Amino acid sequence: MSSANDARQGSWCPRIANRDKPVYLAIADAIAADVGAGTLLPGQRLPPQRQLAERLGIDFTTVSRAYLEARRRGLVDARVGQGTFVRAPASAAPAPAERSAPTAPAVPRVVDMTMNQPPLPDAPALLERLRAGIAAAAADLGMADVLHYPGAGDGMEDRAAGAAWLAPRLPGVAAGRLLVTPGTQGALLALLTALARPGDTVCVEALTYPGFKAVAAQLGLRIAGVPMDADGIDPDALRAALARHRPKALYLIPTLHNPTTATMPPERRRAVVAAAREHGVPIIEDDIYGPLPADPPPPLAALAPDIVFHVAGLAKCVSPMLRIAYLVAPDARQALRVAAAQRATTLMASPLTAAVARRWIADGTAAAVLGAVRAEAAARRALAEAILPADAVVTKPEAFHLWLRLREPWSRGEFAAHLRTRGIATVASDAFATTPEAPDALRICLGAMAGRDETRRVLETIADTLDQLPAAGGVII
Repeated sequence: MSSANDARQGSWCPRIANRDKPVYLAIADAIAADVGAGTLLPGQRLPPQRQLAERLGIDFTTVSRAYLEARRRGLVDARVGQGTFVRAPASAAPAPAERSAPTAPAVPRVVDMTMNQPPLPDAPALLERLRAGIAAAAADLGMADVLHYPGAGDGMEDRAAGAAWLAPRLPGVAAGRLLVTPGTQGALLALLTALARPGDTVCVEALTYPGFKAVAAQLGLRIAGVPMDADGIDPDALRAALARHRPKALYLIPTLHNPTTATMPPERRRAVVAAAREHGVPIIEDDIYGPLPADPPPPLAALAPDIVFHVAGLAKCVSPMLRIAYLVAPDARQALRVAAAQRATTLMASPLTAAVARRWIADGTAAAVLGAVRAEAAARRALAEAILPADAVVTKPEAFHLWLRLREPWSRGEFAAHLRTRGIATVASDAFATTPEAPDALRICLGAMAGRDETRRVLETIADTLDQLPAAGGVII
């Protein structure tokens, strides 16, 4: 990706070195990544095609294909005689005097599904309990706590809280193996910094968390995508990829995979662990959704504690605001190695938010929030299953996101672009893809809506759009 300052001065130039795909797709991927990272802003003009071709030392037609691909994905608009511009996100509906007659009921506000967040339960008493816990955690701090960095011996209470949170899935985790990190993203940054160097390869699922792709790109790492099926990463394809790429790590989301919701059954987990062990490759297990299922399969870290780095963030099951995750390393020595990388990158998790998490875990508030999120997610998922076509939806009973597979003639770019005109911002498969072929699908985040009434309206809008046909120019017929 390019720097934000360069991009805003009109000198945006994609980083496309070391990509195992056609150059035009790599440029389109770079546009998508920089739009997602905020380096390219809505309304910003991209460099003229001939100019960018000269900068990159490639032919004009390659850049033209790249811009056309970016248009197909709904990332940019081309204006005759003016250039190519980053497409603006969905905006609020215009004033009544400016509107033409709608062809379908409009969604009353912009619903931003670009971040997958837990649904907000209608539980005023629980919200008050959360507020009280935050106030109590702050009140416990002394002046020395507020005006000094934590000492080397501090943090044991936070590690104990992490071990308690993990106990239902990973019982008996020793404090020396556990780190408290500033969210899952901070954990991934520390892990990749410790395990790999620029130019190294990491293997991932063919569709994966965009935040991991962003961290890998920032560190100059190559990503090798491995084919998936309905149960997650394919073990045979994984063995071939590990032999071919000799990666420094394998990153997986084995439970309620983002974006497909695939959950590896126990036998698949054992096969994946066996493949990684056979090739001597450590596994980074992102268990961000792991607490949501009532009866989940065992984590990979329970099957192979000696090769798995387990990351359990609180953002999806307690609160995105906390930015706290618990990282379990295979042993104390490797925990120290990752801790050194964390000090060099993010330094530490915020002691204040760690204290809030510690209190909520100890007094049962975190478990209560988890239960409320599960219940609200179940109610919204029931709405989705009742409103959306069954053959278009892939989800799991405990998930609060779903994978929407599109039917011809809709493409993912056209569908996402049309939803934006209806006040619904979604993420198409390109943001998750790690191989050249991205399916025509979008992630739908049920937690983005303000309540169940809005959830129903948004889902009805999506269902209505699925039943219509796109025509040239994006007009619905």
